[in-house]
Amino acid sequence: MDLRKLKTLIDLVSDSNVSELEITEAEGKVRIVKGGTGAVQHYAAPMVMQQAPAAPAPAQAAPALAPVVAEAPEGHRVKSPMVGTFYRAASPGAKSFVEIGDTVKEGQTVCIIEAMKILNEIESDKSGVVKEILCENGQAVEYGQPLFVIE
Repeated sequence: MDLRKLKTLIDLVSDSNVSELEITEAEGKVRIVKGGTGAVQHYAAPMVMQQAPAAPAPAQAAPALAPVVAEAPEGHRVKSPMVGTFYRAASPGAKSFVEIGDTVKEGQTVCIIEAMKILNEIESDKSGVVKEILCENGQAVEYGQPLFVIE
């Protein structure tokens, strides 16, 4: 994506009621988010190496996201399909969807990730036994971050 197109998209988001815009093209992915102060942040995937003029940063700094766990047992990893907050149960007092040692079936709900005030049920993409839970309840997670190890 060229710089003129990126600048145009940033200006459109700044001048509109749209708070977030994400575009995926062959060259990569661009995400533009308008902060509460009207400032615009833009994020580009590593494939897009061009940089647009920096927009003013919002007054508040975003909380740091927890690092991705590097060492985990061997097995299939169920990964986060989005950025959000990881929850092991449907509500604070409820029983967790899965525990270590539980047998899960493909399509079974294993956790919830809250993104933009929407609770998204995350399903296992493989049947097996839960060997490891790699995230803490309430932890911020990244796209593609491993959540569970299933063997």
